[in-house]
Formats: sequence, structure tokens, C-alpha cells
Amino acid sequence: MISAQEALQRLRDGNHRFVSSIGSGEMHLNLARGVELIQQQQPIAIILGCSDARVPAEIVFDQGLGDLFVIRVAGNVVAPSQVGSVEFAASRFNTRLVVVLGHSTCGAVLATIEELQRPAENQSINLRSIVDRVRPSVETLLKTELKNDLPSLVKHAVRSNVRASVDHLRHGSAVLEQLIRHEGLMVVGAEYSLETGVVEFFDGV
Repeated sequence: MISAQEALQRLRDGNHRFVSSIGSGEMHLNLARGVELIQQQQPIAIILGCSDARVPAEIVFDQGLGDLFVIRVAGNVVAPSQVGSVEFAASRFNTRLVVVLGHSTCGAVLATIEELQRPAENQSINLRSIVDRVRPSVETLLKTELKNDLPSLVKHAVRSNVRASVDHLRHGSAVLEQLIRHEGLMVVGAEYSLETGVVEFFDGV
């Protein structure tokens, strides 16, 4: 088992390799490594990220097969199934780092802003469930001057949404609370920049 801090450093180093275009891409296609992992996996980090096709965690952190336990959902929101997935990985594999990974110009955040400004008449109940989880992160910001500056509003909303998910994981699960208090589990927030490829860790580091 590696510590949360060591895992965090590995992710930082991997993202630096990705941004510098010196990543070890062959790790992602190593079938022999996949065979080794049939009986057991020991991921260094749990990533709760957005489903956006431009943000594949294994690639942006330059990690290989078996290195990351990745949970992806539009808007990197936290619902019971996501909490349960994090609990499972943290308890079963002794993984001690959880990263909530948002990204710039997140479509789910944009959809929520649009919904709050111009409610859709025919939005599906399933899509609304995602929008409703992002909504609290946006509503407060819409009461400020940011409502007149969409790019800044989206940027702040992305960060606010990540922080909300981090807070939910830290305080919405007795299992995770115990692991944080007694076993060194760390839950942090991060944002991936589509423009630069850089991941910035900003909550709980």
C-alpha cells in the first residue's frame, strides 16, 4: 500500500510527462501487464471524473493498466452509486487517494447554467438528475456579478462543483469518514485544463 501523498506525487509526475509529451504510452497497451492483474489489482488512486471523452484519466496522468480505479459520470457528480464505488475501492484495495477530477468548460456545468437561466420543457428525468446535483454549485454564483461574465461563471462553477463532490465524499459516507480519520485516506479536488493539459490540484492537498 502506498500513501496518499506518494500517490498524489505519482499523479503530478505523470501529468507532467503527459503535458511534456514524454509519456510512457506503451504502458496503456501492455497485454502482459493485463494478464498479471487478472488475480489482483492495487490501484494507487481512485479517480472520480467526468465522462467527457477529452479527459481520460489514465492518459492525462500517464498511468498504466491497474494503476487507477476510475469512476466516470457526467459532471463528476456524486450519487449513491459513486459513493459506493469509492467505498469499494478504498476498502478492498487499500487505495488511499481519491481525486475528484473536473475540467474546464464542462458540458454538464454549462447545461446546468442554461437550465437555470432558461428551463427546458422536455428535459429527461435522467439528465435532470445530473443537473440537479450540479445546481447548488451554480445557483449561488448566479447571484453575483459573475452572471454577467459567462466564461468566468463557468470557471468558478467548475471549481465549486468539484468542491461539492469532494465535500460529499468526505462527509457523506461513514465508511470514508472512518478511513479518513484512521487510515490516511485523502480526498482532493482537481481540474484538468483542456487548453493546456495541466491538472491543478486545489482542494484538500
